Amino acid sequence: MQKDQIKHLSSPPMVHVVDDDEAVLDSVGMLLDSIGLVNTCYKDVQLFLDAYSEASFDKNNGCILLDIRMPFISGIECQHRLEKMGCRMPIVFVTGHGDVPTAVEAMKNGATEFIQKPFREQVLIDAIQKALQVNQRDQKRLDKVEQTQTKLASLAHRETQILNAIVTGKANKVIAVELNLSQRTIEVHRAHVMEKMEVKSLAELVKMVIDASSTE
Repeated sequence: MQKDQIKHLSSPPMVHVVDDDEAVLDSVGMLLDSIGLVNTCYKDVQLFLDAYSEASFDKNNGCILLDIRMPFISGIECQHRLEKMGCRMPIVFVTGHGDVPTAVEAMKNGATEFIQKPFREQVLIDAIQKALQVNQRDQKRLDKVEQTQTKLASLAHRETQILNAIVTGKANKVIAVELNLSQRTIEVHRAHVMEKMEVKSLAELVKMVIDASSTE
């Protein structure tokens, strides 16, 4: 397992709170502190984007609580910029009544939830917990994909050829003809592929490869 994966698994998730209202930042920060959630507050979008760009924190481990209506750079614009930067952290939008249509559009673009001001503390906590659960599931999936890609990189060229043929559903005898090899040689290579990929069945192998390729 790589060092960054170990770091992710051992470090607590962080909630990034972005709001231009300092009173909101203070109250939300204290609320999250009271329930043991690590958090960092930013009074404008640019400060958060700068921190993200500078890799001041684990970019994958946590979620973002983002106000929609802010000066200079709106929450929606922040969402678009983060998407271009490859951010995978779930976003919970905070919105005023008049911003609900915008918030709905943000949900279509990948936000996990939006809550309206003024909000009850439990509503906020529930939305953040939901986002963190989404993040955890996504991270487990991505970690598994990274492990699969590492295993794929360990295959010899001939093994990769045979694996690609197997995934497309070709039988050993067909692969043997196409590669001008004996069927026994194909069987040996196939066994090596199964061993290196650490799978017990063809179905497991095919699913693993498909899952890895679907995230590229």
